[in-house]
Amino acid sequence: MAGKLYQKTYTQLGAITKATVVLNAPGASNDELAVVQNRLAQVVKTKGDAVTLQVFAGTEHIPTDAEVTFLGEPPTIKVSDALAGRFFDAYGHAIDGGPEVEGEVRQIGGPSVNPYKRKQPSEIIPTGIAGIDLNNTLVSGQKIPFFADPDQPYNNVMAQVALRADVDKIILGGMGLTNDDYLYFRHEFENAGALDKIICFINTTEQPPVERLLIPDMALTAAEYFAVEKNEKVLVLLTDMTLYADALSIVSNRMDQIPSKDSMPGSLYSDLAKIYEKAVQLPDGGSITIIAVTTLNDGDITHAIPDNTGYITEGQLFLRADADSGKVIVDPFRSLSRLKQLVQGKKTREDHSQVMNASVRLYADAQNAKTKMENGFDLSDYDLRCLDYAKAYATELLAVDVNLGLDEMLDTAWTLFGKYFTKAETGIKQNLIDKYWRGN
Repeated sequence: MAGKLYQKTYTQLGAITKATVVLNAPGASNDELAVVQNRLAQVVKTKGDAVTLQVFAGTEHIPTDAEVTFLGEPPTIKVSDALAGRFFDAYGHAIDGGPEVEGEVRQIGGPSVNPYKRKQPSEIIPTGIAGIDLNNTLVSGQKIPFFADPDQPYNNVMAQVALRADVDKIILGGMGLTNDDYLYFRHEFENAGALDKIICFINTTEQPPVERLLIPDMALTAAEYFAVEKNEKVLVLLTDMTLYADALSIVSNRMDQIPSKDSMPGSLYSDLAKIYEKAVQLPDGGSITIIAVTTLNDGDITHAIPDNTGYITEGQLFLRADADSGKVIVDPFRSLSRLKQLVQGKKTREDHSQVMNASVRLYADAQNAKTKMENGFDLSDYDLRCLDYAKAYATELLAVDVNLGLDEMLDTAWTLFGKYFTKAETGIKQNLIDKYWRGN
């Protein structure tokens, strides 16, 4: 916090809403922190000398003559290697019983890396999940969301990705987590012995929703320290961006701003973009890759939150329950990585693209066969083999609880091809069939 020399105190509030207070405070700046009646607040709007403060814990019982002290600086975090293995709240304070971290003070929410200093992503980040690695390969410096219904085990998948991803640091930003979810993440990371490379910033459902707005900036400021200063490969996991956007909406509505689509603020696109655009591949090898959960309302992808997210990010990963296998899978039809071509066949095995395309095409043929069956049409021998293949493909490859290396995924796909299809039916180039075919 700023020293007393820079603090200014006022005692006359002009207006109070459920989340904000307004007062005249010449010289206050956007994002500056303040204390209102011992509650932390932040400047969210200035108009002349009139300043609107967002009070994180709410404004209940705050009188019009409450003491307001401006702290002279925006939210900050202390960055150092000592962040690793630690759990923090939205303000960067330790919540794991350990000491507060000492280090260089950094302002959160700064600008993205200059495009001139960026490099085209070209390194694969394996996760052990075939629906990602095989079909929608993740590339360092990419930004991509998980779209999932609220009842999907998306936090379990995020924990699996964290523990499997081949990166130097993993930073989790948890927004609106239940205590069970928080303890789950903590338990999983501690049991795996992976705390040395994991940093967590947590806001739970018991804490004020508006505190969630600090979590992404805290996580990404820490990420920039390790990526830029240490040239490390950093994976940032954010869950749940829908709850983040809901907190934006709460603040916007309480400031009497006119809502846009689906009651979201008109600034939603830029609010999301300033987070996702922090993803970067740096020339010296450091990178920030962002995977963020966006929960859907009744599967509605046209809602303002997923809709805006899709414009900003480089694809999406869809989680869905598969009725045939009884597993949760990464949907091969609705998922897309727009950067996968930068690494497939270049940083992965030569047969990668062909195997991926054949796998998904044959899976699509199985869905067509299922439609024929549901409509009472006779099924051909090929249709029946496609249906058997689809169940095996979902169980052995697409399911999120399957953990394989990429070459193992490719070999498994070849085994399934050989079991259910002829060489010609796969449509794969002959030179690759000659080299990799498994079966008759």
